[in-house]
Amino acid sequence: MDFLEIQFALQGKTLPADHGYALYSAVKKRLQEQENESLPDDLPAEVHLCSVPGIPDRAGMIYLNRGSRFRLRCPSEQMQLWYRFLQNQVFDIRGHLIRLVQPRITLPEASDTLASRLVTFKLEAIDHADVPRYFLESCQKGLERLEIKGKAFIPSDSDGDLARRTLQIKDKKIVGYSVVVEGLSQEDSLKLQWHGLGGRQHFGCGWFYPAKEEFDAA
Repeated sequence: MDFLEIQFALQGKTLPADHGYALYSAVKKRLQEQENESLPDDLPAEVHLCSVPGIPDRAGMIYLNRGSRFRLRCPSEQMQLWYRFLQNQVFDIRGHLIRLVQPRITLPEASDTLASRLVTFKLEAIDHADVPRYFLESCQKGLERLEIKGKAFIPSDSDGDLARRTLQIKDKKIVGYSVVVEGLSQEDSLKLQWHGLGGRQHFGCGWFYPAKEEFDAA
């Protein structure tokens, strides 16, 4: 688990609140336009993106602030490659322009409690009332496969409801939940931050961070 996180400050004003797939698509498009043979045509499986936090307007958009960052995790040996490629890149995210500036490299921070804004699994067609139970069972099975000891739960949102989230991929809407995992050892905390949980991790899903971090999004 020898990995690093690259964070870029952003020049820009707004983003769609649901921008995970659009952000990945913009990065992939720029990769395909590059003539650098050391760069792949798509993000490798071991490179993970996080959706960008911001201040939600509750109408499908977020305002960027000082805490808004573009974040990427990659194996340590790939750090320079992605650092150089991403620095000063301008991405068009469904009509919202952002520039990546002031990069910094950070080490992952172990915490006994980690949170993820959105985790998704491919669940079979089941009764809607049973979705949270099946979802949590999938979380625990995912932790077991990674040999991580921890307890996953779905937190509540500001309205007191289960923190249900959605991700738009082209014309398909994917449903998931926010997830918190407690009781992690230092080793398991770093392992979960590296491997994540669930699918669609190139779109920002399954990205875990210490629960004390603030992560505002619509």
